[in-house]
Amino acid sequence: MNENQPDKLAIERLEKLQQKRQQILALPPEEAMEAILQDPQQTALVHSFPAQDFYFLIHDIGPEDCQPLLALASERQWDHMMDLEAWEKDRIDVKAVSRWLALLLEADAQRCVRWILEKQLELVEFFLFKNIEVRIREHDQDPSEFGDDYFSLDDIFYVKFIEVPPASETAELNDTQRKQLVSRLLQRLADTDHRTYQSILLEATHIIASETEEECYRWRNVRLADKGFLPFEESVGIYQPVKPSDLEKQGAKIVPRTADDQSMMPVPLYPFRLLKEDNYFTRALTAVDPQLVLPHLQAEFANLCNQIIVADHKTIRDREELREIVKKACGYLSIGLERLSGKNTSVEPRRAANLITRYALSQLFRVGFGGALKLKWRADNWLSNSWFAARGLRLTFWGQQWMGVLGGLLLKKPLFYDNYKTGVLYREFASVQDLQAMEDIFRQVKAVDDLLSLMTIDFDPPAVYGFLTYKNLLLTRWAQHCLKPGKLKLRPLTLQEFIPFFEELLPGYPGPADAPPRTIPMAMKHRFLNWLAAETSLQDFEISERLGKTFENLFEEIESELGRVRIKDLDVRYVSLILLASNKTK
Repeated sequence: MNENQPDKLAIERLEKLQQKRQQILALPPEEAMEAILQDPQQTALVHSFPAQDFYFLIHDIGPEDCQPLLALASERQWDHMMDLEAWEKDRIDVKAVSRWLALLLEADAQRCVRWILEKQLELVEFFLFKNIEVRIREHDQDPSEFGDDYFSLDDIFYVKFIEVPPASETAELNDTQRKQLVSRLLQRLADTDHRTYQSILLEATHIIASETEEECYRWRNVRLADKGFLPFEESVGIYQPVKPSDLEKQGAKIVPRTADDQSMMPVPLYPFRLLKEDNYFTRALTAVDPQLVLPHLQAEFANLCNQIIVADHKTIRDREELREIVKKACGYLSIGLERLSGKNTSVEPRRAANLITRYALSQLFRVGFGGALKLKWRADNWLSNSWFAARGLRLTFWGQQWMGVLGGLLLKKPLFYDNYKTGVLYREFASVQDLQAMEDIFRQVKAVDDLLSLMTIDFDPPAVYGFLTYKNLLLTRWAQHCLKPGKLKLRPLTLQEFIPFFEELLPGYPGPADAPPRTIPMAMKHRFLNWLAAETSLQDFEISERLGKTFENLFEEIESELGRVRIKDLDVRYVSLILLASNKTK
């Protein structure tokens, strides 16, 4: 009966610590630190934080302002901070190492030195290699031969600082602080074990920098891999698309079914706390077992976010930066759930919950991203064979809206063209509706391009016409035909030529300012459709079927732009839908 008592007591303590962590992370940063320091078991509480949560908490407070927390942190948590901060991709950032060594020495110098000797010796030797030169005095050698720049702690090893470029960021140490840090570090090493200090100086001056850096990078990747920060070569696999049909053939993942199956390791809470979206993934989370399954999904979601961070070459230090990664992961997971459910099946929370407990979240993400990638590949294939690209035209030819959509699809990792509706020009796809909206516009672009490829349009280089778009190309060519039928070279119309066409296009006289704009007669729309049919050898119903909505939008734009304009007020500078010659042009 008593054998299981210690386990129950340990579980109770872990649960209490978890509750405390959840309460602390819900507080503002300054209050969170105060709550930790006032806790009677502050060391155990800090050590219970997953390394990732502790890292974000430190940055929320400010690394320079939380020395007491750094002093309480475990060496495992120190390792994680250094692994994330001390590297710029696969290269050691010496200035960042300077900053964090200074912080840790200030927090607990004795433990920091022990940590260096046991865990980070190669990294510190590389740091010293980049910062100091060392010379050894012979027994009969005069120290004055070394020069005034050298100093020594034992009259044997003489050290000189290497001059380095000044730090470009205010967070980094300036040159004086850097020298003070190195001096303090060397003094601490010498006080701890003088022979070790001499060995470190000797090794630091004779390392092969590239090999040492590679070895440090390898061990860093090993430590980070346990937290989902896989090497870039593996992390980028998160963007390898998976078809819904292929995922359905895979076996189910293992999730806890009883309390005994649960892991006692603390689960990172930061990513889950930043889930603010209302989509199929977040609704699915409300339908899973909160005691057994939810902690497993929290850990899995944190690992997915970490994998995206590495694949995107991101350095995430605060909540807002992490929030963008969380939104991306959540959006593609929701798309993946929609694609797996099929077009004719609603994604109810319980059904979505079954999917996220059956399939790995990373696989669901790949299904979601596969939808965007499939659309991108279609755009890439079209571009290489398109009429407009063959004629040397730029994306601006398609106007602002369509150019934005194409620009987002042609990126290496496609983005949704938001046009600042949510405050940004481009954002990640968040739903199947986003994919459909982009696909609808792409289909229109492709249909117009196909239409133009069937027409014989003779025109000069685009620069001759100023801002040439598909709209003013088609409308100007139609206006030319209405004025003088025949195969004419595209050219801007004079104002005198344009006025008769304008009177037919928008007949009548504009009313008061608050009156609706004049509208284009149905007869003119039919003339436009018949002209296109004659030019392309297509049937009028084929053109209407493919581009009816596109041309209706174009006519509405004409009405909006010119429907209230009087003939006497026409100014070629403000007419963009028809190519008009400047008044200076003879």
